[in-house]
Formats: sequence, C-alpha cells, structure tokens
Amino acid sequence: MTYDTIILGAGAAGMMCAAHSGGRTLILDHAKAPGEKIRISGGGRCNFTNLYAGPENFLSQNPHFCKSALKRYTQWDFLDLIGRHNIAWHEKTLGQLFCDTSARDIIAMLTQEMQKTGAELRLKTTILSVSKTATGFAVEIEQDGKREALTCRNLVLATGGKSIPKMGATGLAYDIARQFDLPLTETRPALVPFTFPDGRFTPLAGVAHPVRATANGCSFDEAMLFTHRGLSGPAILQISSYWREGDTVSLNFFPDTNLYDDLRARRKNDGRKNMSTILGQLFPARLADHMAKELNLSGNLADQSDASLQAICTALQNWYVTPTGSEGYRTAEVTLGGIDTDALSSKSMMAKSVPGLYAIGEAVDVTGWLGGFNFQWAWSSGWAAGTHIRENLS
Repeated sequence: MTYDTIILGAGAAGMMCAAHSGGRTLILDHAKAPGEKIRISGGGRCNFTNLYAGPENFLSQNPHFCKSALKRYTQWDFLDLIGRHNIAWHEKTLGQLFCDTSARDIIAMLTQEMQKTGAELRLKTTILSVSKTATGFAVEIEQDGKREALTCRNLVLATGGKSIPKMGATGLAYDIARQFDLPLTETRPALVPFTFPDGRFTPLAGVAHPVRATANGCSFDEAMLFTHRGLSGPAILQISSYWREGDTVSLNFFPDTNLYDDLRARRKNDGRKNMSTILGQLFPARLADHMAKELNLSGNLADQSDASLQAICTALQNWYVTPTGSEGYRTAEVTLGGIDTDALSSKSMMAKSVPGLYAIGEAVDVTGWLGGFNFQWAWSSGWAAGTHIRENLS
C-alpha cells in the first residue's frame, strides 16, 4: 500500500497534521481509540489551549524554535475551529480554556476534520520497522496478527514522549530519530509531583495552600497540594520542569502579603492567643499544626519580639524543601526534551537532513507550561507540518 503521508501517532499533534496534510494520508496508532491523552486531560474536559499562549510559555534548548509555528497557528485559530464545530467552552484561571461538556468533543472534531481530507485511520496497529527508500519511506506494521508493508513519500513522527506509560507511551519517536541520525536532547519527566522520603508529608495528605514555588530562578504562583508521597498541585507541577535532582525548592506561603506587618497588627489585637491559634488563622488546621512544630513555636503572640516575628515571616516565606525525586513518567503530564530542534525546520517541522521526515508535538524538544500550552504546541506544530506537506503535494 502506497501513501503520500504516513503519520505515526493518533494523538493531538498527529490528528491535527492529518487534518491538514491532504493527499492520501494514513495515521497509525497502537491504541484502541484516537486521542487517548486528549480524552483524559483536564479531568475529562481537556484544557485545549490557553488565551495567553506564547513562546515565553515553553522550554527548549532553542527557545526561538517554537515562535514560527505558534505565530502562524495561534490559540485564536484553534478557537475558530472549535467554534465552527459548536463546541462550548469556558475559561478557568490564568487563561486556561476547557470544554463545557467533554474532551471527547475535541476528539470528535479532529476525527471529522480528518475525514474531510480523506485521511485513513488505523488503530490497534504495531509499528515493526521504519526504513528509508529511494522515494520516501517503508513502514512495516502488524494489525490483527497480520504483517503488512507500507510505503510513503512523507513520514511524520507524532508518537509523543515517555509520559504515562500505562497508556502505551514509549520512546518510539526517539528510536526512529536515532535511526535517521537526528540528535536528541536529554529527556526527563515534566509537570510531575515531587517525592520525599519516609512519608514526610503523609499526615498532611489532601491539604492544599497557595504558594509561590521557586527553583533555579523561576517562580510560579498557584496552589500546592500535600500528598502521601510528597508535593503536587499546579505550583509544584509547573516548577518541576525547572527542577533537577538535588535542587532545593523555595516555597512562599504568603507571596503577596506583608506578613510581618500583619503579625505585628495581630500581636496588638490578639496578643493573648497562642502561636498555634494564630497559625490556624493563616493555614488549614493540619498545616498550621505542622508548621508550629516545624518552626518550634510556643507561647502567645504577645511573647514574640519583632525579631522573632521577622524570623517566623522569613521561615514562612522562604520554606526550603529538597525533593528526593519525582513520581517519574508514571504520572508526568509531559516529557521534557526530545528530538533536537536544531535538526528541524521551524517553519515546516521537517528534518533538515532527511527530506520528507517530520517530527511534531511532544516528540520534539518543546515543552509547555501547565495550562493548555502543550496542546497548543500540538495544534501549531501539527498544522505547520500538515500544511507544508499539502503544499508540496500540489
């Protein structure tokens, strides 16, 4: 069977590419249904983009690489698309956009867009091998116990990264990239909870509090959640992309409060209250008890000198923790790193040294923040590759 384009991976980027590539296109995936990562995202409602998506929201060894695709296919373009499909949506915090009803609406929309272009979708299919031919590529697959040899002019790597292996995530895109001598950057779990030894935070599991989390010069102001294994929540997931093993994370529980002046005012009016009670006015009860023990606080607020209050404030606004690790790819929302952008055209996503070979989405060394940015990269990079393929076919 000969195709103009074969796309490996029926996720967000692969489906977007198939919807724009034109010609005879085949999209392959090992899963039972397309868009599985879309389906589970955002609590089943898919945080499909962000109103503020821009190059500054992405990590890469080349921070300029993502600019071209993001500029040519923006969040507003994707909003136009879902508007044409009458998908209702709403904004949550920080520009995050979600479906009103179900993430399945996005999958159905992409499936319909693929059908308009005549793209063929094959599921429950295993990729056995990929090789270069004189006119393009050969792909050997297995489906329903039968092997089949396929050929194509263009091959698109859209199989994602290593995150969430229980959904079948593998390093296939990286393996194929190595086969064609495309360089890779270091890969590691990103947007992932931190772990700590000896159940340090187990008594606080389920407690949440807003913080400013800082590591390696980067900061995020969002909620933090204590878990049985350690720390999670949006602030922690965000900063995990900037953290490395052995690094210390600074947590500011009151980033926008003049805590020292607040405590001095409380001392004047509530001086007879003990310190545990005062902390109970600032924190959830279990966290207040924990911090009172952590800071070795005793006595009443009136007993605390200005220097003592300053020391308490410093501790609460610069609480340092050193994670022993993260929960790894098992729960990581994305993979940091991937196929080196130096090997790709930022306009077309095609490999510079292998004409007809494209890499898009999470497989590439472009990783977004939490909040819909990674989906926007999938839409933008998939569109860039798909439109380039279509233009070259005509």
